[in-house]
Amino acid sequence: MRILFLGDIVGPSGCNIVKKLLPDVIKKKNLDFVIANGENAADNGVGITEKISNELFKSGVNVITTGNHVWDQKETVEHIEKEKKLLRPYNLTAPAPGKGFEIFLCKKNYKIGVLNLMGNVFMRKCDDVFTEVDKFLRNYNLKKNYDFLVIDFHGEITSEKMAIGHLFDGKATLITGTHTHVPTNDARILQKGSAYITDSGMCGDYDSVIGMNKVNSINRFFKKKSEKHYPSLGDGTLSGVIVDCCIETGLAKKINSFVMGGVLQNTN
Repeated sequence: MRILFLGDIVGPSGCNIVKKLLPDVIKKKNLDFVIANGENAADNGVGITEKISNELFKSGVNVITTGNHVWDQKETVEHIEKEKKLLRPYNLTAPAPGKGFEIFLCKKNYKIGVLNLMGNVFMRKCDDVFTEVDKFLRNYNLKKNYDFLVIDFHGEITSEKMAIGHLFDGKATLITGTHTHVPTNDARILQKGSAYITDSGMCGDYDSVIGMNKVNSINRFFKKKSEKHYPSLGDGTLSGVIVDCCIETGLAKKINSFVMGGVLQNTN
């Protein structure tokens, strides 16, 4: 059983590289399930639309997670209510449209739980993520409610991500961070058998500032006259992790970083 998680898809470059490469990657890597964070997939780099969601699903993405930009495209508020494969952070303050957790069937008929969480530090206000995780773990169990569990923790700081990783160790198949758009070099199996990485990186143009036009971004740091952030449109890179899962335990046997295309050193 193999699961691919793709980090934040950013703007047209991110969407285009997913649509271009993912169908072939699924075949060559014998992937059973693909999850991608799509909260920056819109043309302007914030939010996601119904059209883009459908294009990503058609390309082979099974589930799309999001984060702090989930409502930046207003149509998503309505669309997320009818599209169960599009998730928003589980700990958004109620009431919030859509769901932050869902169980899906993969092509081998295994049940895969996908939990979308958002951090509290330097992020948009939401309910305490550790309190909500504690409640979640009292109600759901690996190999009882689902065969595998993948967690997208959309957060700003590494310590918060690592703490969530250890909290879920032995209770999830994969815990991956998103949001900072830079792939970290710490993919590993934790002590109790869960795969972990602090950030899966982004799918987009790395000749940029976290996917946004680099000249405009630098001007904004200098407080010079500049435009709102907008995506860089160069060659895109796929960035994420591939996890080989143990069918008997639901835990991870192996995790490898996956980088393909664009300016980064490829690992595929």
